[in-house]
Amino acid sequence: MLTWEDCVAWCELNEDEIEAIAHHEHIPKMAALALGAYLCQMPDGQPAIRRMILEDIAEARAQNDRRRLLVLLGTLKHFVATHPKCRPAKPAAGRRAAG
Repeated sequence: MLTWEDCVAWCELNEDEIEAIAHHEHIPKMAALALGAYLCQMPDGQPAIRRMILEDIAEARAQNDRRRLLVLLGTLKHFVATHPKCRPAKPAAGRRAAG
């Protein structure tokens, strides 16, 4: 029988990242773990998880939930550091970014 810890070790996410997906999608943590593991393997999945965390951050800010905001900021920092596919693309050399 697999434990929760076994499942977390199997996927490419930590517990805070799984919690952010669960909160964002309004699903149980085990379902969020499975969804996150699946998304990590999809071409646009890691950026999708990054967007979920960013939306959770915006929600925490809007609700003035400082504790949750700080947790989510740390979660985003860790996720981006450990999932390079979710980083925004850099502009090509010699070209300026729009904006």
